[in-house]
Amino acid sequence: MITALLIIHALLAVTLLGAITHQALSVLAPVRARAGSFIARFRAVPGTSYANAVIVIYIITAIIGGVFIYPAYRLSVRVVLEQMRRPVPVGMFDLKEHFVTVGLGILPVYWYYWRQPLAPEDAPFRVGVTAILGLIVWYGFIVGHILNNMRGFGL
Repeated sequence: MITALLIIHALLAVTLLGAITHQALSVLAPVRARAGSFIARFRAVPGTSYANAVIVIYIITAIIGGVFIYPAYRLSVRVVLEQMRRPVPVGMFDLKEHFVTVGLGILPVYWYYWRQPLAPEDAPFRVGVTAILGLIVWYGFIVGHILNNMRGFGL
């Protein structure tokens, strides 16, 4: 059961990573001319179309990770890492917990600045909150991937 939840959690994390990355690039480096190259088309996505999906996927991913996977990590993976005297990965995961919690707290602000119609004067705040949420998602994804590789698949 935990293996299936870990796979679902990982798939949701990849989906969230793609959505927030598209949105972040659309506000951090918007396309000024016609989108011709792959990178320009990647940046040219309408950022508003991702806002609700990012919120829903973030919450579902955090619930699956925090409620179902975290207890198994705490009992089987963290103990082994501490016995192996690996404080860095343990600390990285502790920091991930804090960042994800901050991200949950940022979601209402994120929703407020991405709600329709977009106010032009809120553009700097939209850029900032999207960039922060993007960094949190990227950090969480990388740390989760590293820890899964260190301990092995299926906890």
